[in-house]
Amino acid sequence: MRVGLLTREYPPHVYGGAGVHVEFLARELRALTDLVVHAWDAPGTDARPGVVRHRAAPLPEAAGEALRAFSTGLGMTAALADRDLVHSHTWYTALAGRLAQLQYGIPHVLTAHSLEPLRPWKAEQLGGGYALSSWAERTAVETADAVIAVSHGMRADLLGCYPNLDPERVHVVHNGIDTDLYRASPDAGALDRAGVDPDRPYVLFVGRVTRQKGVPHLLRAARSLDPAAQLVLCAGAPDTPELDAEFRALVAELREARDGVHWIPEPLPRPDVVQLLSHARAFVCPSVYEPLGIVNLEAMACGTAVVASAVGGIPEVVRDGETGLLVPYDPQDTAAFEQGLARALNSLVADPRTAAAMGEAGRGVAVRDFGWDRIARRTTEVYAHVLAPT
Repeated sequence: MRVGLLTREYPPHVYGGAGVHVEFLARELRALTDLVVHAWDAPGTDARPGVVRHRAAPLPEAAGEALRAFSTGLGMTAALADRDLVHSHTWYTALAGRLAQLQYGIPHVLTAHSLEPLRPWKAEQLGGGYALSSWAERTAVETADAVIAVSHGMRADLLGCYPNLDPERVHVVHNGIDTDLYRASPDAGALDRAGVDPDRPYVLFVGRVTRQKGVPHLLRAARSLDPAAQLVLCAGAPDTPELDAEFRALVAELREARDGVHWIPEPLPRPDVVQLLSHARAFVCPSVYEPLGIVNLEAMACGTAVVASAVGGIPEVVRDGETGLLVPYDPQDTAAFEQGLARALNSLVADPRTAAAMGEAGRGVAVRDFGWDRIARRTTEVYAHVLAPT
């Protein structure tokens, strides 16, 4: 089958979980389909076989990100005439999938990595564009031939947010992990480059500075972190200047109260991230909203225990008491959440044997249940379903 995979992010420019998902899914789909990836263009992007880059038409500066996304999507749509099926990822390309469905009479499969109604803070970043992104997502979700949810939690969210969506069209296909790329590394050069003391345990966060990822909660929880432990923050790409300022202030306040706070704002090469994951006492995911969280799988594949919020699809990956510890999140009582994060992290800092056992169990779960080859096969089953004669 001739598949057009539509994405904003694609190597070498990948900054979030949806981009990671598309990168590895595309790699596996090439052996199973006639695949062309249609991705946003960006400065420094290289030419790659089977990849077509698109950019927005010249627009006034005040047009905003949402209108640029729509403009880029029009270019994508025009290039999809030879495809049997289109598969869009995130609202940035969902409208292009819908337009191709109408223009060429081909099925549109949409993977939901997150939902705009559950991310109201995006209005801080997009302004009036949030109304446009929400409209594009709703239009595409409610008309897609199949919607892929990356977790059962996401499936429930989809049906809750979009009651007009036929449950029969919603399929669960989890995110995956490459357990060859992500495995425990004996190398520790990345720790030295980040100034991390290899003789002290450390807790690691990897993610964007966004409301969704709950980083301010982690920084407040870290006020109660065991003084023996270090905190390593691989955190960049703030959504807004205001959130950036809040994050910087919390980091500065924490550094005044304790040592061992390491902030790495720039994106790191994957081998460095693997090293940091491999040597951490625990990985922490304090998200307030998370359909699944590929980064939890990355930590588990590296043999690292995970402390995470019990939201969205995270409990489908992180098994409480087995591969890590889950902390309840109540938006009405964030102080309790922060205290719970601190307690869970401190328990693993003080108990390296339990942390190691959880890491070993996590590696086993990642290998057994979340390989990308399995995820790609499930995805092609969805394709075959929507292409089958009725």
